[in-house]
Amino acid sequence: MTTIETRPLPRTGARGATPLRPASLRTWHEPAGAAVRGTVVLLVGRGETAEVYERFGRRLAADAYRVVAVGEDHPTPHAVAELLAPLPAPHVVVGTDVGALAAVRVARAGHVDGVVLAGLPTSAGVQGLTWQAELDARTACTSHQRVLGQAARSSLFADVTAIVALDLTRPDDAPLDVPVLALHGAADRISPAEQAVAAYRTLGARHVALVADGRHDVLNDVAHRSVAATVVQFLERVRQGRDLPVLVDDVAAPQPVGHA
Repeated sequence: MTTIETRPLPRTGARGATPLRPASLRTWHEPAGAAVRGTVVLLVGRGETAEVYERFGRRLAADAYRVVAVGEDHPTPHAVAELLAPLPAPHVVVGTDVGALAAVRVARAGHVDGVVLAGLPTSAGVQGLTWQAELDARTACTSHQRVLGQAARSSLFADVTAIVALDLTRPDDAPLDVPVLALHGAADRISPAEQAVAAYRTLGARHVALVADGRHDVLNDVAHRSVAATVVQFLERVRQGRDLPVLVDDVAAPQPVGHA
């Protein structure tokens, strides 16, 4: 059985680190008796708590990966490094929405072996939706809509300044030097796929999976099983020290991921 816990972070006193609050963490463990295959740190999006990722965390943990969701808006790279230091390698950071921007910063600091970016925000999407319209734009999964209604701290648009589009002319937007998997909803109205895919490519994503009919919360949308399976395949390649191959048809037209 996969076990879950909330626990405090080790304090190493790294300069510049902002300690994460223990209450903001949620951990899913590998099944009893299974050898842990690595650690995944999940950085959540705007208005979300770690509990929103219960389904995603359980699924990866079932494949013997330790999963820790961080329910802070913008954890620093130092804080994530403190979290990862005592945990089993390889270390992969998964970021969704503005958590994807935080994941990029963590990777640039050299603290992880791989990165998964999902629902990367752009400035081109709709803003200022009513709560019900926002739920519809975030996910078509009625179960996840209920979870968001109960657990989300606020709207995606409570702080519009948090919607930060990647400026592709900046020097620090050069490709990351670790393997990168990108996942995005083909029907994302909050962060349209065309703009997001261009940003993923600039960041060095060798494989961009567009989820057929997927909306913004791609990790928890209708195709969450297929998405989780794609993430596990990526984790296995990172364990083997291999990046995802560049596929000719993938570069020309990102590979769709169907419903499951």
